[in-house]
Amino acid sequence: MTDGRPTDGAETDGTGTDGETADSGTTDGDRTAATDLPTVVSVAGPSGAGKTTLVESLCEAFADRRVATVKSIHHDIEPDTPGTDTHRHRTAGADRVVGVTPSLTFEVARGGKGADRTPPAEAAALRRVLERLAPEHDLVVVEGFTDVQLPTIRVGGGAPPAGAVVGTDGDSIGDLVAAIDALGPFDPATLGGEAGSRDGSGSRDGVGSRDGAGGAGNDGGDQGVGRD
Repeated sequence: MTDGRPTDGAETDGTGTDGETADSGTTDGDRTAATDLPTVVSVAGPSGAGKTTLVESLCEAFADRRVATVKSIHHDIEPDTPGTDTHRHRTAGADRVVGVTPSLTFEVARGGKGADRTPPAEAAALRRVLERLAPEHDLVVVEGFTDVQLPTIRVGGGAPPAGAVVGTDGDSIGDLVAAIDALGPFDPATLGGEAGSRDGSGSRDGVGSRDGAGGAGNDGGDQGVGRD
C-alpha cells in the first residue's frame, strides 16, 4: 500500500493516507456491560511491507472511535521514541499504544508523558493486554503476533497468518473500514491456550478467510527481527 509515508523499517531519527472516516452508529452510550468488548483486527506481513503505514491510516479512519494499538517488538527499545513504529501509531491518533518486547510491555496514552512499564512479556501478554484495554476502547489494531488467531488484514504477501484474512493492502481504506465494522466484538478469552476461533474453522463468528489460509505464519518483520 503506497501513500507517501515510509514503510516499516529500522528505527531512524526521522519521523515518519488516504482515509475515510467510518460511521458505524456506535457510540460510547451504546456499549453495555454485556457487549463491553472491542473489535480486534491484526495487520500482518513481512518487514518493510507497509504494516505501520496501514495502522496509521486505520487510526485516522477511525478517529471517531476509541482506538488502541498493540505492537509486537522482538528487541528492546526506549518507549515512545520519535521515528519508531509505536510513536507513529500514537501520533496517527491512537488513544493508547502498547508495545510488547522480550523484556517488558510498555503502554503510552495520548497526551501522556513517558510510559508505564510492566514485567517481561510472554505469549499470554497479548491476551492480558486485550483484557485490560477492552472496557475503554472500541477498536484494537494489533501489529504482529501473526501466530495468534485474529481477524487479519494481510499486507505484502508473505507466509499466511494464523487468523482469517478479512482484507489486504490492495483494498481501499473504505473497504477495510467496512470489513472491520463487520467483525463485531472480540473476546480475549479465546486466546491463550484456548481455541482462537469461535466456530472452530479458523474464523470468528462465521467470518470467512479471504484466501482460505489457516496455517500459522511468520511476520518476517516483527517476529524475530530487531525492528519497532
